[in-house]
Amino acid sequence: MSRLGKAIRRREVARSRRALDRAIANAPTPAMRDELIIVAQRDGLFRSVR
Repeated sequence: MSRLGKAIRRREVARSRRALDRAIANAPTPAMRDELIIVAQRDGLFRSVR
């Protein structure tokens, strides 16, 4: 992958992580928050549970 491709990919991952962080912070219920954390861990966006 080219340097530009890597930079674009890193930016996309960072954007996804920020969106997920926002969704977890604004989750209406603890169960929804837990589901979002599980999805993030499965997709590799979260290394550890917050």
